[in-house]
Order: sequence, then C-alpha cells, then structure tokens
Amino acid sequence: MLTRVSFQGPAPQLGGRNDQLRRHNLGLVLRRVHLAPATRSELTRESGLNRSTIAALVQELQERRLVVEEEPSGNGAVGRPSPLVRPSDVPVAIAVNPEVDAVTVALVRLGGRVLARRRVPFDARPSVQEAAETAAAAVAEMLAADPGEHVVAGAGVAVPGIVRRGDGVARLAPHLGWRDEPVAQRFAEVLGQPVAVANDGSLGARAEWQFGAGRGVVDLVFLNGGASGIGGGVIAGGVPIEGATGHAGEFGHATVRRGGRLDTIGARGTLESEVRRDALLSVLGLTRADPDRLEAALAADRSDAVRAEVRRQVDVLAAAIGDAVALLNPARVVLGGFLGALAAAAPTRLRREVALRVLPTLGETVDVRRAELGSDLLLIGAAEPAFARLLTSGPAG
Repeated sequence: MLTRVSFQGPAPQLGGRNDQLRRHNLGLVLRRVHLAPATRSELTRESGLNRSTIAALVQELQERRLVVEEEPSGNGAVGRPSPLVRPSDVPVAIAVNPEVDAVTVALVRLGGRVLARRRVPFDARPSVQEAAETAAAAVAEMLAADPGEHVVAGAGVAVPGIVRRGDGVARLAPHLGWRDEPVAQRFAEVLGQPVAVANDGSLGARAEWQFGAGRGVVDLVFLNGGASGIGGGVIAGGVPIEGATGHAGEFGHATVRRGGRLDTIGARGTLESEVRRDALLSVLGLTRADPDRLEAALAADRSDAVRAEVRRQVDVLAAAIGDAVALLNPARVVLGGFLGALAAAAPTRLRREVALRVLPTLGETVDVRRAELGSDLLLIGAAEPAFARLLTSGPAG
C-alpha cells in the first residue's frame, strides 16, 4: 500500500477570511504556473495582485515544494529580469488508463509532465481489482526506480465508459465488461490514495486543451480512438461541457450511417462500430500496435486492401466530424489515439470530406488537427482530477 503525504510546510495557522483568501490566491498562482511557467511580472499582471503579494505567495509555494524559481536566460531586456516560476518536480499524481488489452499507469508531474509510465498487457479484459493491483505494483516499481524526491498527491483513473460523478462508480464500460463497479473505492483501497474517476474522452479533451493541440482556443471538440473504442469531449466558451449526468461527448455511439455493424451497446451504424482500430490492424496483418506503430504501418503499406479500408474509415470519420462542427461550431477539432494515425494516412481526403459535410462558413473556420500529447494523452488527463485539491483552493496548511 502506498502512503499518502500531504504538502505541509512552514505556514501560519489557517482560520478566518484572510487565510481563506490566501489559500485562494495560492491556488490561483499554482494553477497558472501549472499551465505554463510564468515570471513574477506575468503573474502580477495577469492576477491583478500587487508585486509584494505575488512574491509572498511564490515564496510560500516554494516552501511547500510546489514550485521553484529560476533566473530567466538573458533576452536583451533592460533591467533585472523577473524570476521564472515553474512547477516543482516533487508532487506527482498516479494516472491509470485501463483498456481491453492492457492497463497503462504513469506518474505525472504538475505541468502535464509524465515522469514514468508502464504498460502492462492483458490477454483478457482486466477486472477492476486486477487493474487496481496492477496500478499499485507499477507505481511501486516506478517510484523505486527513480532516485528523486516525490510526494503523491492522489490518483486519477481514465475509464472508457460512463462514470457517475460524485462516487466514481463506472455505470457502464462495455468494452471492459464493467457495470456499476465502484472503481474509485476499489482503487483507493489498494493504492491508499484519494482517487478520482472520469470518462477517458472528457479527460483527454481537457489534457489537449490545456497542454496540447487545443491551447489557444476556447471552443474545442476532441475525438479519441483506442483499443476500447471511440470517446470524446467538448470545451465550449472555455468551459468543459459535462452534460446533465456528466456524459457529454459520447461521439463513439453517435449514429453515422443507416444499418451497419453493431457496437458494444447494441446500436447499429455508430461511429465506433464503423471506425475501428481492430479493422485497421487486421488489414495490416497486425495483432497489436500503439498509435505510433500503427501510423508507421499505414504509411508503409500501400496495398489496395489497406488503402480501401483507410478511405472507408476516413469518410465515416469525416461525417462524424461534420456533424460535430454543425452542432457545436468549434474552432478546432482534435483527433487522438488511432484516429490521429488514420487522419495522417489520408489528410487531404479527410479535409475534403469534412468540408463537403459542413456549411461553407463553418468549414472555412474549423481547424482539424492531430493531438499533440501522443500516447501520454489520457494519462495527463487522468492526473488533472488527482491534482484538483492543490489547484482549486491551494495547499492546505
């Protein structure tokens, strides 16, 4: 069992409105630095706080081993340059992504930086208990292998399915065969950490929006393809959209054609029943491949059978993207997992087919691009709720 250590440091006793305000401001500064390193001058300007307040907050965050300050490299500016504040390497979150053929576990630092990762393959779908025990063993190995000082802030699990907000119960993860499973509770018992559980697509959307291909826009649609099907998420007006029960963005189960194959919930002609990783692997003669290997194989194999399957899947994907653009009018559509590899195999065709399926004015503005975080995408996303205690209201005293 892992031991949870809180981020304690020399700080005044909490209590009262002034201390609440201080904690709020600590969280404000830490959230900004978590997204990208910033100078004290930038923190002062963006927060609206005065220089002395920012200096005190940064000092306290340093004492609590949450940030570090560095002297910036000379840039020709006149005067003494403002120190650069970046996240410390000490806090880490445990991130877990269970899929039908493997459980992937990582230690993630603040700033969306993956310290270490382990992918443990499974011949059969892992149970919740097997996934939790696999995660605990992998984390112990990674911590033992790294000589640095690390404090675990919590754990996050990215589940390919519908997760109930509040208690982390997986209501339905059809590919895994999980139904009404208390995922958060089981993982917390094994890891000895507070555990947050959420849908993998929504977590991936947040990761790409904050650290990857979604930076700089406030309206984003994210689609991710993995061994467990297709999921997604939506950012609208700079706010992650969850829906009435937290399940917005289930693009994989949206109908894209009449008839067609059945998906895992028994619906016919859905996106994930028509755009399938296993179909690509089959036509390539592969049994397993991560997105990078799949992309390389698609680029190298120019056979008629492979080209035909790529064209078929790209056309279906374009139809789904067109529907999403028409409904949500995003500035950017980001494709992760094997969908990124599929798009890279026929980029011109994908752009053309998307343009044919949307109103001309919408087609002129939407930007379809690949995810930037690669195979770390869902792990970086899973770490975000694990860091929530620190990032929302600052470290407890």
